Amino acid sequence: MSETVLYDYWRSSASYRVRIALNMLRFDYRTVPVNLLEGAHKAQEHLDRNPQGLVPALEIDGLMLTQSLAIIEYLAETRHGSGFLPADPPGRQRVRALAYAIALDIHPICNLGVAAHVMELTGGGDAVRAAWMRKFIGDGLSAVERMLDAPWTGTFCHGDVPTMADICLVPQVYNAERWGVDLSGLERIRRIADACAELPAFRAAHPDAVKPA
Repeated sequence: MSETVLYDYWRSSASYRVRIALNMLRFDYRTVPVNLLEGAHKAQEHLDRNPQGLVPALEIDGLMLTQSLAIIEYLAETRHGSGFLPADPPGRQRVRALAYAIALDIHPICNLGVAAHVMELTGGGDAVRAAWMRKFIGDGLSAVERMLDAPWTGTFCHGDVPTMADICLVPQVYNAERWGVDLSGLERIRRIADACAELPAFRAAHPDAVKPA
């Protein structure tokens, strides 16, 4: 079997998600850093892996996969018993809705390129960027908190086994804390994030655990 290689950036939310998923599966993989701050994601070498010039990219099963949620769903479909998606259609829909609320609604507005463009358009500095992040991460997570007010929420976002929803939630909570978002009123999110932090797969994927020396 060919080597599994994850091309990622230590602080990328999308990369963080895939690291969690691979760790949950106890996958043996090698990481190749793609330094976003140095523009390595726009170099031809990386564009050959991912024409979008984004991270992560995962080389696995003789394939080069992109888009973190598509990667996680591929792993769910090819690795039996992952638990990333529930067995029942209503459960899968709910987990996807929670994951998409984070990965498709919060994350794109708050990624590095968008924030940099906002600063360029406004002539603002770090204070403008931080205010942008707090606004959209805070509003987005408040909506997720309301979505979690449901009988299907358990120890984790959906029941008592971490799913793709938790894999998306934890990196976004990390970003929220990084940008000073007030999480004090988000009791369900904080409780779930704390439960995830107790799991080795989540701890090993944390940016502080993989940050280059």
